[in-house]
Amino acid sequence: MKPVRTVLATLSAVLLVICLALQVPNAAGQTAQKRPMTFMDVMEMRSIGSGNISPDGKYVTYTISIPQWKVGRDFTDIFVAPTDGSAPPRQMTFTAEKNESNPRWARDSKSFAFLSNRDGATQQLYVMRIDGGEARKVTDAKDGVNTFAFSRDAKWLAFSAGKTEERQLWLLDLAKDDAAPVQLTKHATPVGGWQWSPDSARIFFLSPDRVDKDDIKRREKKFDVTIEDEPRPSTHLWSVTLADKSEKRWTSGDDFNVQALALSDDSNWAAYRRVRNDRYSAGTSQSDAEIFLINLATGDERRVTDNNAGEGSPSFSPDSKWLSFVAPNDFVEERDTKIYVTPVAGGPLKKLLGNTELSVGSRMWSADSKSIYFTDGVGVDNHWFAVNVADGKVTQLTHERGVVGGSYDDETGLFLLSSSDPAHPSDYYVARPETIGQRSGWVRVSNANPQIAQLQLGEYETVRWKSSDGKMVEGILVKPVGYEPGKRYPLIVQIHGGPAAASMNSFSGSYGTYTNVFAGNGYAVFQPNYRGSTNYGEKFRMEISGDYFRQGYDDIISGVDYLISRGIADPDKLGMMGWSAGGHWSNWTLTHTNRFKAISSGAGAVNWISMYAETDVQAPREFYFKGKPYDNWDHYLEVSPLKYIKNAKTPTLIHVCNGDPRVPKPQSDELHMALKKLGVPTEYIVYPQNSHGISDPRYQMVKMVAEFNWFEKWIKGKQGWFEWKELLATLEEPKTGEEKAAPKADDDRP
Repeated sequence: MKPVRTVLATLSAVLLVICLALQVPNAAGQTAQKRPMTFMDVMEMRSIGSGNISPDGKYVTYTISIPQWKVGRDFTDIFVAPTDGSAPPRQMTFTAEKNESNPRWARDSKSFAFLSNRDGATQQLYVMRIDGGEARKVTDAKDGVNTFAFSRDAKWLAFSAGKTEERQLWLLDLAKDDAAPVQLTKHATPVGGWQWSPDSARIFFLSPDRVDKDDIKRREKKFDVTIEDEPRPSTHLWSVTLADKSEKRWTSGDDFNVQALALSDDSNWAAYRRVRNDRYSAGTSQSDAEIFLINLATGDERRVTDNNAGEGSPSFSPDSKWLSFVAPNDFVEERDTKIYVTPVAGGPLKKLLGNTELSVGSRMWSADSKSIYFTDGVGVDNHWFAVNVADGKVTQLTHERGVVGGSYDDETGLFLLSSSDPAHPSDYYVARPETIGQRSGWVRVSNANPQIAQLQLGEYETVRWKSSDGKMVEGILVKPVGYEPGKRYPLIVQIHGGPAAASMNSFSGSYGTYTNVFAGNGYAVFQPNYRGSTNYGEKFRMEISGDYFRQGYDDIISGVDYLISRGIADPDKLGMMGWSAGGHWSNWTLTHTNRFKAISSGAGAVNWISMYAETDVQAPREFYFKGKPYDNWDHYLEVSPLKYIKNAKTPTLIHVCNGDPRVPKPQSDELHMALKKLGVPTEYIVYPQNSHGISDPRYQMVKMVAEFNWFEKWIKGKQGWFEWKELLATLEEPKTGEEKAAPKADDDRP
């Protein structure tokens, strides 16, 4: 038998040929006739990222990740667009099979810097003017550039460079076009995260107290064994002054690490998150994390919190008078995330959002320091909100069907919104606080996937039904392309991961769900937000603690029954799929009903007792199962699908990444072995990655095609599964050399 890695390599090569044959027409060959979405369409989806508004508020830079199937990777290019929509976006970089990433504006808004490996294997720093011309390479660091940032006074461009264990800070004088970088720090240990002080006089950085050179050397000499929970040096806060390159240490101690540094705009204060440095704390919730303030004039330190909760993300208001951070409600772990504020000069903590069901996602201060903007999911949609710091009043700013995220820039007063809905992949829009509530006031600045206009998509419907306990539950139904009322369709139940997450009204363009491929092939798709999901309040999310599967399973199955009662789902043609927590629920379903004709279980747990030690995080298990397995053995066993495995009859396809740290491969091994011994039809695909999800696009394609055909075989009765010899004999070699059309700014959406 060939090893799994060899088999997957063969499958990937074959699938590459298949998919290239299914490639969508380029812009020059578009036709008016729409067609169903294919696997190749999913793999050719582009994604936006790294959006930044220029200091003068006139332009935005962003990256678009562009798939390149020849090498099986995505590569990023940089685009620029005016924030007022007066001109379409311009693609600024065009290097084939190279990355241009992390664009950052110079303070004059006339140029931007970015990282690229265009001239070799390492990332170097380049500067490009927005009015045209070639990018200018400004570094030639032997081991590449790590991160960079412009000083606020527009005089300097700083960057970190060097091997991880040797990394230091360098400066580039922006007043001289031909200036060579000058090394700023010669710190005894490597520089980690760093920030400019707003007054541009200093750079603050984190650094470990020591480096084990023998440990580095033994790895170089291939003595590369792994020591679990190896002791690590503490990481502390330092600064370096530009005028004389002098360094100052701000924190010390062997028992904690400094994380999440924030600096006030008046350069007088620093805030950070202090986390206990314990070699055995890996996999815990870090509930001993606390927030501290430092007066940078005196060096005096003040402890802001003292509890057993995991505070995080300290942030100063633009007027430097307030410090905010996030923490679980009432500082009780696993509760909803709330915002806390305190006067920088001293005073009591104040909790915001305490009388709401909202749980903070990303957040930013308003320009006037009177409000905090934040995002949160409500049901199947995601919105922007504002909370007034003085009176705690909450205002919902957006009301769109879909998922709206992004960022707010307090310097320009502009929102850079990311927006996606079932018919439109995520793109960037610019809005002001006074226009954010009306979509007509948004200015679109990207169109990463114009090809979507050619595709027939499934219609999304938000559905609600009554579960076994009488509670109303919500989810999403994706109807087949060409849906006919009164006609029953095969139903694929897609269970989201988490479980503290939710299926939402965003565009389905990933290997995880690819709902439009199912819809284009005559399937309905059901995505239930079962008990334990977010966006429905804290009680709904926490209700499965201590009773993990029972109510969530009832929510899912009652939702299936609801769709059958509506005449949409064919009760004899049901399938289920999920990854991570979705895999957990798939495994529970496998062992508790035979109603489904096929199941695809990705990275799912079957034995919570063994899973507790195998996974890289234990705190969530202790929350959901009320303690450690050796304190609550019977309950851990009671909720393990493996206990009920003899009930399994459903043909099951199993997926996992070989080095998955979160739901390790042994869980899938246990499931596969049990199904084999019981004679249940099963196949098992192991992806050669050390990750919880699949990042390699070739393996993503393997997952989709294998999974889809598993359902075709067991639900629709298609003969065979993979017949690779026949496929290879009939497929032509893929054509190469076609140029991609650059995204345009206009489509059917305002």
